Amino acid sequence: MSGNIHSVLQETRTFPPAADFVRQANISGDEQYQKLWQRAKDDPAGFWGELAKEHLVWSKPFDKALEGTMPETKWFTGGKLNASVNCVDKHLTTWRKNKAAIIWEGEPGDTRVLTYQDLHREVCQFANVLKKLGVKTGDRVTLYMPMIPELAIAMLACARLGATHSIIFGGFSADAVSDRNNDAKAKVVVTADGGWRRGKEVPLKKAVDDSLAKSPTVEKVVVVRRTGSDVSMVPDRDYWWHDLMKDASSECDPVEVDSEHPLYILYTSGSTGKPKGVLHTTAGYLLGTQMTSKWVFDLKDEDTYWCTADIGWVTGHSYIVYGPLQNGATAIMYEGAPNWPDEGRFWEIIEKYKVSIFYTAPTAIRAFIKWGDHWPNKFDLSSLRLLGSVGEPINPEAWMWYHKVIGAERCPIVDTWWQTETGAIMISPLPGVTATKPGSCTKPLPGIVPDIVNEKGESLGPNQGGLLVMRQPWPSMLRTLYGDHARFKETYFGKLQGLYFAGDGARKDEDGYIWVMGRVDDVLNVAGHRLSTMEVESALVSHPKVAEAAVVGFPHDIKGEGICCFVTLKQGEGNDALKAELTAHVRKQIGALATPDSIRFAAAVPKTRSGKIMRRLLRDIAAGKEQVGDTTTLEDYAVLAKLRDTEE
Repeated sequence: MSGNIHSVLQETRTFPPAADFVRQANISGDEQYQKLWQRAKDDPAGFWGELAKEHLVWSKPFDKALEGTMPETKWFTGGKLNASVNCVDKHLTTWRKNKAAIIWEGEPGDTRVLTYQDLHREVCQFANVLKKLGVKTGDRVTLYMPMIPELAIAMLACARLGATHSIIFGGFSADAVSDRNNDAKAKVVVTADGGWRRGKEVPLKKAVDDSLAKSPTVEKVVVVRRTGSDVSMVPDRDYWWHDLMKDASSECDPVEVDSEHPLYILYTSGSTGKPKGVLHTTAGYLLGTQMTSKWVFDLKDEDTYWCTADIGWVTGHSYIVYGPLQNGATAIMYEGAPNWPDEGRFWEIIEKYKVSIFYTAPTAIRAFIKWGDHWPNKFDLSSLRLLGSVGEPINPEAWMWYHKVIGAERCPIVDTWWQTETGAIMISPLPGVTATKPGSCTKPLPGIVPDIVNEKGESLGPNQGGLLVMRQPWPSMLRTLYGDHARFKETYFGKLQGLYFAGDGARKDEDGYIWVMGRVDDVLNVAGHRLSTMEVESALVSHPKVAEAAVVGFPHDIKGEGICCFVTLKQGEGNDALKAELTAHVRKQIGALATPDSIRFAAAVPKTRSGKIMRRLLRDIAAGKEQVGDTTTLEDYAVLAKLRDTEE
């Protein structure tokens, strides 16, 4: 691991926030931001302690805001609270009890609206169901479900009892489910007969049945009827959700839990292939997601907010369920694919529900570009007032398209950097503060103290690429990897003593803006120069014929590492003339150093279900090896097979 990465991307366009947006913003103007940020840096315990007293509902006040130093930190010790109370109950004494909490649309077009009062009733009922099935405070419950309201209800019901939920994305294999059941020692699994994806049924109950042959700790299974297909139900083990809910009381006292009580485990694929169980605790996570939702999305009572992520990923945990609901927001939840029944589905949903805040991933944005402007142009998107991006760095050309075509050049874009491990957004423009630059996540939020360092932990100067670290703890950070604290310390704190190392490379420009350059594991080492894959990908995507690009290194006799580019075109087939044109384009954009050694055209590149490019697999393909490690997150195995057959 070397800390210095050559940065070659040049981006000079800036977009200041509009005066009318600044006037109404939750954080308004640079002076207010600077004051908040400095206060939080100088006195983190005082800053977060005040916010926790003001914004969280406590059944017993905390004694101390912050104890210990990284990696062994505790927040709001001595305090007791309940996450479901903070998301639901607190709104029942206000006018919001009859406000829509979740507006749900299924892929086939069926809909449901749950007010805060409805949500409270169903959460209490399902908490009583879980209790009857033997779930107690501290038990782990696996949720393996489609994007249906019952998933949010089950999460909050677990939290109401102080049970720790472990959500597994409803597209993982049976083996992935059993691995995670066993690691968490799950007692109950909540699932559905199936879910809808691109018009086809995803058979979830079947995968659960297969997983249970190897999940000895699981005692009971609850099944939501979603698709209506036949599934096998094992007596005394499997129960229908609707049968159990019929007789369940709609009153359930919330369990008071300690501030550091485990709220959830979320498994993330490790680079070695063994999934890591990231553990988040209650109070700090709630505060982090609540404040960042309010600051970054500028959430207001009249907003209709839509985060397009699946709840199976951390983005869905933090910014569909816990963050928005604590703020009393109305959140859209959509079950299916963005191109079903056609490529206009997302824009149709925005028009139908008058969505004002839209938060999606760069890979989705690049897919929208490929599908063509005529799709969004068919719909009235004038309700939008703010756009967001999450998942990986957004290349400037995709940013500009988002700004022009979706935002009509009037909506601020918040390009957010954070991770499963950080729990909440860390670095992002504030829409009423920050002049944005396409491709930069800009500046840290109050309470976040990042730095760009070399491998010795020494700070680097402007425009020097290095390792992105955090110098101060923050409330929503992970506390451990479930059952493996040694791996937690080694993974995140082992490289640089006392600093949290995120695994990403970045640079800071002369204005203090941070440009994330992708995973350090993905950095290319070409003839002694360390280059960011993201910057080469950005150069390729800036070509008018390219929709998406993924860049990896492969062993090269002379340069040490060669540059292999997998390119998806907006339309048509690739040929040698286009390879030459793209090679020349990258040289012109970045310089001779980044000249591709190999360009392969592909209909698509392999991605995780959350939309991240699986560069680990592409490296193996580029080097002529088979793929290794955990591929359970892969969206489409067929893509891999085709790529492996692509000739030079």
